[in-house]
Amino acid sequence: MSRLFGTDGVRGLANGALTAELALQLAQAAAVVLGHDRTPDGKRPRAVVARDPRASGEFIAASVEAGLASSGVDVFDAGVLPTPAAAYLVADLDADFGVMISASHNPAPDNGIKFFARGGHKLPDDVEDAIEAQLGKEPSRPLGGDVGRIQRFSDAEDRYIVHLLTTLPHRLDGLRVVLDCAHGAASGCSPQVFKDAGADVIVIGAEPDGLNINDGVGSTHLGPLKEAVLKYGADLGIAHDGDADRCLAVDHEGTEVDGDQIMAILALALKDAGKLRDDVLVATVMSNLGLKIALRKAGITIRETAVGDRYVLEEMRAGGYSLGGEQSGHVIFSDYATTGDGVLTGLQLAAQVALTGRSLKELATSMTKLPQLMINVKGVDKSRAATDEGVAAAVAAAELELGDTGRVLLRPSGTEALVRVMVEAADMDTARRICTELAGVVEDRLAIPRELPV
Repeated sequence: MSRLFGTDGVRGLANGALTAELALQLAQAAAVVLGHDRTPDGKRPRAVVARDPRASGEFIAASVEAGLASSGVDVFDAGVLPTPAAAYLVADLDADFGVMISASHNPAPDNGIKFFARGGHKLPDDVEDAIEAQLGKEPSRPLGGDVGRIQRFSDAEDRYIVHLLTTLPHRLDGLRVVLDCAHGAASGCSPQVFKDAGADVIVIGAEPDGLNINDGVGSTHLGPLKEAVLKYGADLGIAHDGDADRCLAVDHEGTEVDGDQIMAILALALKDAGKLRDDVLVATVMSNLGLKIALRKAGITIRETAVGDRYVLEEMRAGGYSLGGEQSGHVIFSDYATTGDGVLTGLQLAAQVALTGRSLKELATSMTKLPQLMINVKGVDKSRAATDEGVAAAVAAAELELGDTGRVLLRPSGTEALVRVMVEAADMDTARRICTELAGVVEDRLAIPRELPV
């Protein structure tokens, strides 16, 4: 039986794999595992519940809240808010746990449920496994005055906005910023906080109707943002995804600034301010080699993790590091947040433009991206990718040819029968040639034998 929890909570097609019944049962199970017994003063456990604006989030939130309250948990309904806001509010309210209902950058028909532990931290695998194991058991069923109560968390958004403003190293007065909110959870708070910080704000993708989230806008579709930056003569553009836990940017010429470049800018800024703990940035193996080269020159070490912001978070917490993230735009400031926060990242990036008086384009030149190519080799036995001698020999030969000017990464997919072959090199022709050759070796060596006809 496959594990119910994926890399970031439980996701699926709403009313398909993810039903109201499953949401109710998950909430009841979480109440047992994450909720604590009444405190000595008789208070019930408390949980914060938030969602992105998907239509299905309405009935899923209702099911989750019903499951929690019926299990003796007091629910603070925060309404539509970014995922990082939900995490922050769990800590700010000193709640026992939190629930976020979102499928992030996925299309509107999908949805998901993720849990935060006390303090707003993502759950480790063993706690998720405990919730899953609890699904088949009898839930808690308190009676009378012991059932939980549901109340509107009326100042949830205001608390989050005030928190974000306290993190700013410099106001944004004089900057013109275009925000693309992906018709998602940041549609209300992101424009407000940028305006409060002093920016002249133009907003696109901020008219959620429950069905248009991530539809042609946001961090996965940067075209509209690029056009708006050029049209309005903005200094920069910021793009969120549906639940606003990531941020990508566009400079004043409409050129994309990805997560690696954003991390380079922010790591250098924090180091200059004496706030980059141990002069370390935590990033995944997918970050461009150009990031490592640029930061090494500045005396900054990169600690690499597996792909996934949860692994970045684990490494940051283990080492007490202050900055980490992914090429996709998940950037984590551990001094201010317990998870990736796209609104916070956008604010910090814009603040560097205002503080230095340099354009985002100029700041982004702090690193030079090496040409990168990835080929997905399908229909192969991914379990042998790390042990096949022929594949290992081909990788070694490629690495010898590239030397310090590039690198090779073979990564089996976590969900499909394929192996991802990624090559970085000093020029795209070399990257394409070596990547194509390696993909051919993987396809030949790891091919799954077809059954012979009877």
